[in-house]
Amino acid sequence: SDVCLTVNNFLMTGPKAFLTYASSVQVGAQSGIQECKYQFAWERWNCPESTLQLSTQNGLRSATRETSFVHAISAAGVMYTLTKNCSMGDFDNCGCDDSRIGQTGGRGWIWGGCSDNVAFGEKISKQFVDALENGQDSRAAVNLHNNEAGRLAIKATMRRACKCHGVSGSCSIQTCWMQLADFREVGNYLKIKHEHAKKLEMDKKPARAGNSADNRGAIAQAFRSIARTELIYLEDSPDYCVKNQSMGFQGTEGRECLKGDKNMSQWERKSCRRLCYECGLRVVEKRIEVVSSCNCKFHWCCTVKCEKCTQVVTKYYCARKESGRKPHNKTKRRHRARRH
Repeated sequence: SDVCLTVNNFLMTGPKAFLTYASSVQVGAQSGIQECKYQFAWERWNCPESTLQLSTQNGLRSATRETSFVHAISAAGVMYTLTKNCSMGDFDNCGCDDSRIGQTGGRGWIWGGCSDNVAFGEKISKQFVDALENGQDSRAAVNLHNNEAGRLAIKATMRRACKCHGVSGSCSIQTCWMQLADFREVGNYLKIKHEHAKKLEMDKKPARAGNSADNRGAIAQAFRSIARTELIYLEDSPDYCVKNQSMGFQGTEGRECLKGDKNMSQWERKSCRRLCYECGLRVVEKRIEVVSSCNCKFHWCCTVKCEKCTQVVTKYYCARKESGRKPHNKTKRRHRARRH
């Protein structure tokens, strides 16, 4: 994927010591992108591969609300994987964070066990991911801020885990340690941050030609009121209903949406409205044959034999309206709304 290509470019030119962490960084960046695809699966912008170039040299030049999420979740993914690998003893030079072992943590518990070493994960992630940003402009500053917000999300979602000690399990004292949350929790946390992302209002006066000190001052001023944990963006998102080849998204025509299952979340249930109807498209129903293994039996010894079962499932897709009207015609929708 593009993220891995970008990471690879950096690994080839980065310090040799970083090669130790190369596969962790790749796995981490990839897990960030997988999480992005999960979180945005039923959104108009669905984290398409073509928008996932992390380096501002050649890829993610726009700084929208969506690209803020890509930066945050990628930085978080890299930090998460490095931290996990460190705690599991995969690297010679690092292990659990034992800095507080033996200290009293609170009433009835002390620090012990193996706390995940987030300081290590944060440091190496910063060196890798932030090094992809080589500009001095507001866009680079925004990307670096969002990288940092992603790393802070790892810390914010950590949980304290404890183990009981005492006579016959009386739990008179506990030892506790800090552990990483499931990465899905980090994704959920950052998705909420994406929904509440703040637009950075830069001073529109152009800096004097060649005066980067003026530029840096303007950037620092704009950042003053924004917490490090918040996601920020510079440009409003384009209309993701419509295909935009230059920005690398395909529009919602042809996208699948979901209907009518009680187990769905409200967000999933409204996906046809969000992806099709609100984009001026209709929903078409297609019946598709799905072949899967079924009636599996264990035979002594030791094989499992299954039959192949064919099931017809109904799927729903966004399609252009037949009447020849252009999709995404907001005025017609407004008139219709007024009649109700």
